[in-house]
Amino acid sequence: MPAVADLDLAALNSATKYPSILTYHELDQRNNGGLTEKVTEFSGDVVLTEKVDGTNARIITLPGGDYFLGSRETLFYARGDRVWNEKLGIVEALRPLAERITSPELGIRVYYLEVYGGNKISRASAQYTGAQTLGHRLFDVAAIDPAYLGLPLADIALWRDKGGQHFHTEQELTEIAVDEGIDMVPRLATLKGSELPTGIEAMHAFLAHHLSTTLVALDAGAGGRPEGIVLRSMDRSVIAKARYQNYDRTLQLRAKRR
Repeated sequence: MPAVADLDLAALNSATKYPSILTYHELDQRNNGGLTEKVTEFSGDVVLTEKVDGTNARIITLPGGDYFLGSRETLFYARGDRVWNEKLGIVEALRPLAERITSPELGIRVYYLEVYGGNKISRASAQYTGAQTLGHRLFDVAAIDPAYLGLPLADIALWRDKGGQHFHTEQELTEIAVDEGIDMVPRLATLKGSELPTGIEAMHAFLAHHLSTTLVALDAGAGGRPEGIVLRSMDRSVIAKARYQNYDRTLQLRAKRR
């Protein structure tokens, strides 16, 4: 593992970016925000978790205690920085956590968290707080081999986009969260893949049944409307998201055609 001063920060940033997650029903390219009937297929057990509407953030931890903080696209802070980018409240929310969590003995460990609430972190901030309270929840952890940092940036991006990052399983993720004392995004249920709805209307009802109000409100003034649900296989080989907004939009479009 190279010393922090010798790290290629562009390579580190690219190798640790969180990958895009597909929607459970495929997005309809002909209708902005709408969905088609094609679904993501799951087999075996599927874990349902709340999808929190905030900003995607990273804590990148290195052997010896060094760490970096960033959004999905950009690194904002390194351990010991006296001045940092205040954008989105990520450093404010995550620096205390980054200072106390365990460093990996080898390689790079990345904690992926949703930072939410606060002062307009997202358009949905008021659904989680009425007092501009800032919160965070862990939703994934990955182990990154430092050897990939030596590749050209284009190759790193290709490796990442083809699933090269090693994400921990549901059991491993839960154990890490417990060991480090980090709150996770809420677990709603565990179902068989065959129990998941396949129709648009059925999935809309499924969302309302499993998550009618957010479980991560930060104070009594929160509006409470949730964003949706993330579905993931136990080994995280398949992961997809189902957002109220997409299903509402699709059903509205269908109603107009009648």
